[in-house]
Amino acid sequence: MSQGIGGTVVVFPQIVRKGTIMSLRLSSVVGSLVALGALSAMPVSAEPKSEFKVGWSIYVGWMPWGYAAEAGIVDKWADKYGIEIEVTQFNDYIESINQYTAGAYDAVTLTNMDGLSIPAAGGVDTTAVIVGDFSAGNDAVILKDSANLGDIAGRDVNLVEFSVSHYLLARALDSVGLSERDVKVINTADPDMVAAFQTRDVTAMVTWNPIVSEIAALPGANLVFDSSDIPGEIIDLMVANTEVLTDNPDFGKALAGIWYETAALMVADTPEGAAARAAMGAASGTDQAGYEAQLAATRLFADPAEAVAFTLSPDLGTTMDHIRTFLFDKGLLGAGAPSADVIGIELPDATVMGDANNVKFRFSATYMQLAADGAL
Repeated sequence: MSQGIGGTVVVFPQIVRKGTIMSLRLSSVVGSLVALGALSAMPVSAEPKSEFKVGWSIYVGWMPWGYAAEAGIVDKWADKYGIEIEVTQFNDYIESINQYTAGAYDAVTLTNMDGLSIPAAGGVDTTAVIVGDFSAGNDAVILKDSANLGDIAGRDVNLVEFSVSHYLLARALDSVGLSERDVKVINTADPDMVAAFQTRDVTAMVTWNPIVSEIAALPGANLVFDSSDIPGEIIDLMVANTEVLTDNPDFGKALAGIWYETAALMVADTPEGAAARAAMGAASGTDQAGYEAQLAATRLFADPAEAVAFTLSPDLGTTMDHIRTFLFDKGLLGAGAPSADVIGIELPDATVMGDANNVKFRFSATYMQLAADGAL
């Protein structure tokens, strides 16, 4: 455990392979829902309060939250609004979402896909407060000895089942007129990916950075499709319990302030910016160069106006339709879900996709707009 300036940042033992931390940015929904049954699901109190808990996990676009806690930026914004914010690092991504869903945390970092499939499908009304970034090459389809995506037909494809990699495969197959019926998915744990690709039998794989970078350097590896081919679809968020946020708007303001101050620092071409990137790289198991390489494959929203424009774009609705269709097809929107409409998704203009009487996942530009307006 390391003591941050103000809030306590809990640092669990890091999962390391060849000097890099394997991101657990996946949607192991089936196992997650089983785990939730073992938790004491004490709902987050929906009333004004002064102490808040935020969870985050290792991933290139989420490293600013840990850095902000250590650098005193979290305390600065919490103090401004007369509240306390405790920031906790999880090395187990799914566990962080489980804890949030069970009510132990007020906010957590997750992807748009996992926000819909875990807390929202579990009945927890959840709002995306910060749209922090989207993957722009960090997730990739890799073929051995072929640079043609169409050659994936008939192959076994190793990936983490029900993860963003699985979603990327579905979108890649669709782009060349194929479907999952044309391949065979082999569920493979992310720490095993690099070794597996070096075996004779593994000829197709979908994974994420830093694993992608390691595999791309191996003989015969060809990146044939990546998340830059579906820009804006794999989105990394900071979400909060909707009732907590509604009753405590200063919490949302503080989160926005923390994010945009830290993001502006980390992208700055200054000695301070370089030092921040080096610190985030070290905290994620790499170095400054390794971290900057991952940032290059990430569309980070350091400018709140750009984040607002992205969130208000009609493309977001199209993306969430792709996401919910994939999740429904995989049976990940709840047992007995009759259609992809089972969970309502509220977009920033207040329109609802799906069941308007069961809205559990929301996108809001409110706090990002306050930051853009200089009104925090």
